[in-house]
Amino acid sequence: MIAFYAVLVPAIASLFILIFHRHPNIRESCTIIATFVTFILVFLIAQEFLDGKSIECTIFEILPGIEFAFKVDAFGLIFALTSSSLWILVSLYSIGYMRALKEHAQTRYYFCFAISIMSALGIAFSENLITLFIFYETLTIVTYPLVSHEESEEALVAGRKYLLYLMTSGSFLLAASLITYAITGTTDFKPGGILNPMDEVLLKILFFFYILGFMKAAYMPFHSWLPTAMIAPTPVSALLHAVAVVKAGVFGIIRVVCYIYGIDLIKYLNLDLILAVLASFTVIVANLLAIGEDNFKRRLAYSTINQLSFIILGASLLSPLALMGAMMHITFHGYMKITLFLCAGAIAVVTGKKLVSELSGVGKVMPITMIAFTIGAIGMAGLPPTAGFLGKLYICLGAVQSAETFAQPLLLSVILVVIIASILDIIYLLPIVISAFFEGSEGVKREEFRDVLCLFMVVSLSITAIFSILLFIYPSVLLLPELAEVAANEVFKK
Repeated sequence: MIAFYAVLVPAIASLFILIFHRHPNIRESCTIIATFVTFILVFLIAQEFLDGKSIECTIFEILPGIEFAFKVDAFGLIFALTSSSLWILVSLYSIGYMRALKEHAQTRYYFCFAISIMSALGIAFSENLITLFIFYETLTIVTYPLVSHEESEEALVAGRKYLLYLMTSGSFLLAASLITYAITGTTDFKPGGILNPMDEVLLKILFFFYILGFMKAAYMPFHSWLPTAMIAPTPVSALLHAVAVVKAGVFGIIRVVCYIYGIDLIKYLNLDLILAVLASFTVIVANLLAIGEDNFKRRLAYSTINQLSFIILGASLLSPLALMGAMMHITFHGYMKITLFLCAGAIAVVTGKKLVSELSGVGKVMPITMIAFTIGAIGMAGLPPTAGFLGKLYICLGAVQSAETFAQPLLLSVILVVIIASILDIIYLLPIVISAFFEGSEGVKREEFRDVLCLFMVVSLSITAIFSILLFIYPSVLLLPELAEVAANEVFKK
C-alpha cells in the first residue's frame, strides 16, 4: 500500500491546510512537512523497486477488468520523484512570494497546490488508463482556481480558456480509454503494449484521440492555453510548466506509445513519423515565437512548449537511448525550467519588472537570482555543465541508434532540429542575461521586503539551479539513469 500512502499524504495535508486556515504559520508548516514526507516515501518506493520488489495495490473495482489501482514502475517513478522533490522547493518559495505580495486566498492556493501534487502522483502510479484519467481530470479541475487566482477579468478569461482546452482534451482521453477497453477488455499499462495489429484506420484514429487527450503537453496548434495561463502567480506557473501539469501531458503520450501501443505497433502504423513531425514543428515554431515575446513569463512559456515537444521527439525515435533521454529530460527540464520561473517571480516581487525590455541592470541588483537564471538558460540551450546537455545528448545518440529503422534523411533532420532549437534558445535567453549584468541599473529599484521573505525565494531558486548542475555531474542523486534504463529495457523487452 506504500504507493497509495504516497498519494494520500498530500490529500491529508490539504485537509489540515483547510483546518488551520486562520493560522498561516501552522498551515504552511503542514504543507512543508507534507512535502518532505511525500518525497521520502517516493524515494523509498524507488529504492524498493530497484531492489526488485513488486509494488501494486487495488483499491476497488470500477468495471470488470478495470480497477482503481496503483502499480509502481520505473517510468512512473521518474515522474513521481520529479513532482515530489520540486514540491518541496516550490512550497518554500511560495511562503516568501505569497506573503511578500500579501496575496489573497492563500489557503485556497495551498489547498489546490496539495491536491495538484496528489493528482500528479496518482498519474505516476496509475496501473491503468481509467485510474490515470481520474487523476488527470482532477489535476485539470484543481489547477483552474490557481490559474484564475488573481480574479481579475484577464485571469478569469485565462481560466475559462484553460478549462475549455483541457476539459475538451479530457473528453478525448476518456473516449480513447473506453475504445481501448472495448477492443482489448483491459486498460492496464503493459510494457510492449496491449493493442494488437487489426484495423489500421481504427488504430490510427484511436492514436489521434490519445494525442488530443493529452493536450496538456501543449504541442502546436493546441498550445495557446499555456502562455495565456501565465497570468497566474509565479509558483503556479512553475507548477504548470515544471512540476505537474504539462509533464502529465508528455508522461501520458509516452505511456500510450510504450505501454498501450508498444514500439512494434507504433512502427508498423508509421505513427512514429507523425509524432516526430508534430514535435519537430512545435520545437522550432515555439522558439521563434519566444524571440518576439516581451512578457518575461510568456517568453518562458514558449520555451516550455519547445522543451516538451523535444521530449516527445525523443520518444518518437523509438530507440532505447532516445527513450531514456526523453524520460530523464522530464526531470532535467523540471529543475531547469522551475529555476527560470522562480527567478522571474523573484524579480517581479523585488523590482516589479515583468517585461524582458525592463530587465536592464537587474543582475547588479539581484546577482544571485540572475546567476541562477543564467544556469537555467544554459540548460535550456542544452549546454554543459547542466543537465540539459545530458538530455539532448541521449536523444541525439538515440537518433543515431534508430538509424537502422529511420530513413537516413530523417535521422539528419532530427539532429538538425536539435541544433537549430539550441541556437534559438540562446538567441532569446542570452540577451536577457547580457542586459541584466552589463547594462545600467538606474531604472531598477529594489522594494523593501522582510529579508526572511526574500530568503525563502532566493534559497529555493538557488537549490534548483544547483541541482540543474548536480544532475549533470551525478544524475543518480535522483536514481534517474537506473530507473530510465530499467524502463527502456522493459519497453524493448531486453
